[in-house]
Amino acid sequence: MLQYLRQLWQSNDLRRRILFTLFILIVFRAVSHITIPGADRALLQQFLANGSASGPLGIFAALTGGAVQNFSIALLGLSPYINASIILQLCTVIFPRLEALSKEGVQGQQKINTYTRWMSIVLAFMQSYGFLILLNQGGSGNIVPMTFPHVLLPMLYVSVGCVFVMWLGELITEKGIGNGISLLIFTGIVAGMPRTLSTMFASGQDKISAFYLFVIVSLAMLVAVVLFTDAHRAIPITYANQGAGRGVKANIPIRLNQAGMVPIIFAISLITFPGIIAQFLQTAPRFAGVVSFIQLNLNSQTPSILYMSLYFLLVIAFTYFYVSVTFKPDDLAESIQKRGGFIPGVRPGRETAKMLEKISNRLNLWGGVFLGIVAIVPLIFTRYSTLASQDLIISGSGLIIIVGVVLELIRQVNAQLLVHDYEKLV
Repeated sequence: MLQYLRQLWQSNDLRRRILFTLFILIVFRAVSHITIPGADRALLQQFLANGSASGPLGIFAALTGGAVQNFSIALLGLSPYINASIILQLCTVIFPRLEALSKEGVQGQQKINTYTRWMSIVLAFMQSYGFLILLNQGGSGNIVPMTFPHVLLPMLYVSVGCVFVMWLGELITEKGIGNGISLLIFTGIVAGMPRTLSTMFASGQDKISAFYLFVIVSLAMLVAVVLFTDAHRAIPITYANQGAGRGVKANIPIRLNQAGMVPIIFAISLITFPGIIAQFLQTAPRFAGVVSFIQLNLNSQTPSILYMSLYFLLVIAFTYFYVSVTFKPDDLAESIQKRGGFIPGVRPGRETAKMLEKISNRLNLWGGVFLGIVAIVPLIFTRYSTLASQDLIISGSGLIIIVGVVLELIRQVNAQLLVHDYEKLV
């Protein structure tokens, strides 16, 4: 371990990138503690005390590392950017012009990134209003003024904070190490853990036993997620040799988790939507029955069997949906055929595409089931133990994010070390 750290420090370029990344992460954490100007701090403390942040907004609070609890200008975190990225990725399948643009290489990807940034700004401004309404409903009054045009200034603060955080992520990607957006989300999740631990140990002995059990289960899930993230099915490919002799053998890996975190993000957005609607309808007496049903059966703070079942099925469904959009067996089969390759025992072209699609669907089933299990395990603890949703040190989605970011960061660091060693030899 010491030898590895010594190698990191001896590489000038890698050392500079790591130090720059750490500096940007510190700036991000500082921004997360800047409260929106003009906010009523007394009502803010009341909002935090009544546990409103652990309801439908809990998933966003976990990803922002205390920005929601601090009523920070970085309130939205990177959720508008994530939503914009997913929307643009899905639009590349719907609109032929975007699909053609995505195939233009680096220049096309740069244009799509530009569209993503502009859409993120629009979404940030729209989402800021909805978030301010939800957070104000948690207290007994307006934490910030919600009357027009006074609400525009808090909306502007939140939107600018989101754009600034997005810019920090791009700085890390360009001049630091690792994917900047993923690292900021990772930092937000990890930064919220000390707060959860301090609250847990101060709550008394009635929750400690269940908390220790959850920690043990989380460590077991951590090992499983690491294995799950790297798992793949290798499809053997033989490329015809232009000269004498046998063909060149290779393989195409199809990952077990092809969709990554996207199915859980989609499922969370959809399953928490009724709870958000119920908060808006609380003041309407004629919708009392609907609100009561939602709070009883579709409440993320006290998840029911129906809630967990729907959540599990939505994760599987969105796994199939997202992979069907992003994984294109026809294009892959055509690419293999153009390079003179074939799968042994399978005809090139349409037959190869059918086989790749069949393998992908089987992997999606197991991958979706695993993602669903990881997603609902914390909810099971919330329902059948003394732990509340705010007592969980990490959610299933947060666990997958952490594992994915750490593994990708290790790969990039090792790649940089190899480049450094090669330059010394040259």
